[in-house]
Amino acid sequence: MRLSTEPDREDARSLAVLHAALDADITFFDTADAYCWTDEETGHNERLIAAALATWSGDRSRIVVATKGGLTRPGGRWTPNGRGVHLRTACEASLRALGLPRIPLYQLHAVDPRTPLGTSVRALAALQRDGLVEHVGLCNVTVGQIEEARSICEIASVQVELSVWNDDAVVSGVAGYCLTNGIRLIAHRPLGGPGRARRAGRDATLTSVLSHHQATAQEIALAWLVHNGFAPIPGATRVETTQSIARVPAIQLTDEDRGLLNEHFPLAPKRRHTPPATTATETQGEVVLIMGLPAAGKTTLAQTFVRDGFTRLSRDEQGGSLRGLLPALDDLVAAGRTKIVLDNTYVSRKSRARVVDWASAAGLPIRCVWLDTSIEDAQVNAVSRMLSTYGRLLEPGELREAAKTNVNAIGPGVQFRYQRDLEPPTEAEGFSRIDTVAFARTVDSAFTNRAVIVWCDEAIESRAEALRRCAADGWRVLGVAWRPQIAEGRATVPRVDAEVARLRERLGVAIDVAYCSHGGGPPVCWCRKPLPGLLVAFIRKYRLDPRSCVYVGGGAQDPGFARRVGMEYRSASNFFG
Repeated sequence: MRLSTEPDREDARSLAVLHAALDADITFFDTADAYCWTDEETGHNERLIAAALATWSGDRSRIVVATKGGLTRPGGRWTPNGRGVHLRTACEASLRALGLPRIPLYQLHAVDPRTPLGTSVRALAALQRDGLVEHVGLCNVTVGQIEEARSICEIASVQVELSVWNDDAVVSGVAGYCLTNGIRLIAHRPLGGPGRARRAGRDATLTSVLSHHQATAQEIALAWLVHNGFAPIPGATRVETTQSIARVPAIQLTDEDRGLLNEHFPLAPKRRHTPPATTATETQGEVVLIMGLPAAGKTTLAQTFVRDGFTRLSRDEQGGSLRGLLPALDDLVAAGRTKIVLDNTYVSRKSRARVVDWASAAGLPIRCVWLDTSIEDAQVNAVSRMLSTYGRLLEPGELREAAKTNVNAIGPGVQFRYQRDLEPPTEAEGFSRIDTVAFARTVDSAFTNRAVIVWCDEAIESRAEALRRCAADGWRVLGVAWRPQIAEGRATVPRVDAEVARLRERLGVAIDVAYCSHGGGPPVCWCRKPLPGLLVAFIRKYRLDPRSCVYVGGGAQDPGFARRVGMEYRSASNFFG
């Protein structure tokens, strides 16, 4: 990659590096169409490899070139595009850039959050079926995503970051899954990047092992990956580094070498944190891990366990990282408190693995309780918490500032990211059992009032008489609207408030209108439809029973808008007649 992305790159120097690799009998080259400065030169790295092969006198039939599609470089940024039409166009362009009739291994460079993974994988399967690619691979995926992709087509390889310094792929279960299922795991950044590559030369364990070999510390680190069954792809930018990489396959680690490396590095098949010894049995102790969306109700559920004698442990209160909870767990066990409940989001296998491993080493069963709250219910919870804490809906800037000190001050994007990144729990992770709990909302018994809420961007002035009848029948009349003109600078809050006052006069109804003043695009506030902020604020302000309220609108989002808070939806044409 760096032969094409470094600001001071030189094609002549890059070709020398590639020729050195070919001369050193390196036969596998990993590239991508996005290895370039910007979109204007997409395929730069592929064309470099093609030029190196074309000017090399050796046997090119032994060379395997893997490339990737699914990332773009607009303005030098890394932007995913997993749409099927893009992947086909990108693959055809890579074939031309590489000068190949068929790509040996074509990999999805990144999962595009805007495109279902299945759509992207089906596009790769079609390329394989049409003879444009021989094998299909994935990059930077979870176990669940690999399984989803395998239900569509055979997956030959998975590429993730993995090094002696970074064991995320091991902790997440990806590495073990690939080894178990015969999928080649390709390790990018296998020395951790240039900075950590230099760190290897100062590591006591690596230097101790290299004393038995004619090798460098970096070569030992790469050999360790190879001996664990992985395929490292270090990114050389110098001829000397390329020649060093070529020496790695010949390194034969001894049992003593492997013992030292097992002891020191995170790839080792041992737990790196050993809890205090405990004689707890299943009846004496248990660890309960509660997972779910932000604002799903985990804390409330955890309190039910506390009332049953469990000790609650939460990063939200302790601070630090999830891994940082392990010493606190040690302290609890040392004090004889072996009934423990933890209640952070735990969205991924990686985030859960440290606690699962700890519980196993401590001899405690660990149960997962998955609070399967819908994102709509979690959104209502998040807004309700904000209103309870701050008395109003926070502006986007205020929300970002509040989030620095209050874990419950979250924007809607947090929950959307969780939903996208969620890896559902499985017993294969080491849980004694998994309980799925559905969320059940309760209505405050003091909230008994009813209201008709109308979307004011419809032509409601013609409905004045019907609204006056609703008010006469004891309904509170409320309105919601969107005024992005304020964010765009085309209107001011006083001007919009004056318009609302004039509307109230024309209708002859004491209608309270709340509006979102923020612009379009990805939501940064809780008040833009269909997010529930305005409706929840009305419920709390007027002590409304949502089950007795009617929301009246006419847009495509309106039924879901009402459903989020438990209100009845009626179209304007049906309600007003």
